[in-house]
Amino acid sequence: MDLQDFNGDGLYFDEPQSAALDRLLAAAAEQYAEGGAEPPLLAAQALAPDNLSVLVGLYRFYYYQHRYQDALHIALRVMAVVGPRLGLPADWRHIDQDALVMAAARGIGLLRFHLLALKGAGYLCLRLGRFEQGKAMLVKVVELDTDNRLGARLLLDVLAANNAEIVTFPIAATAETRP
Repeated sequence: MDLQDFNGDGLYFDEPQSAALDRLLAAAAEQYAEGGAEPPLLAAQALAPDNLSVLVGLYRFYYYQHRYQDALHIALRVMAVVGPRLGLPADWRHIDQDALVMAAARGIGLLRFHLLALKGAGYLCLRLGRFEQGKAMLVKVVELDTDNRLGARLLLDVLAANNAEIVTFPIAATAETRP
């Protein structure tokens, strides 16, 4: 299945939302540069906890603030919200090609969104030092995205190259090994 083959229908930001939610998201955008975006984003989340625009706003805020644990929590929340809409198993480890095909029929845009959240969660796990979990998440994305349309294979390649360097080079340089 080609995960680039979609027409843009059913994207997360196309979902209708209330005027109050729009105001909170606009306030967060206005206050972002000064670091004040979190309160309106949290207020928006309290108003609409499953709204994907709100969750994306929170994810981006936490990610760019280098609050990776908070961003990981949001990525996992996105998967918990989107997965049932697509009929995907609750545990990402149980998603297979058959589940992927059925989910794509329900909305390939949301399926891409779900897989990008899984990729993001994998990356965040790596940043947090949870290498096995992060690698497993990225391997799952690569397994499902055989054409590498979502770019997870590159992250695995970087991880593999860094693991190779750790094994190849000494951890602490001695007088004999220093350049």
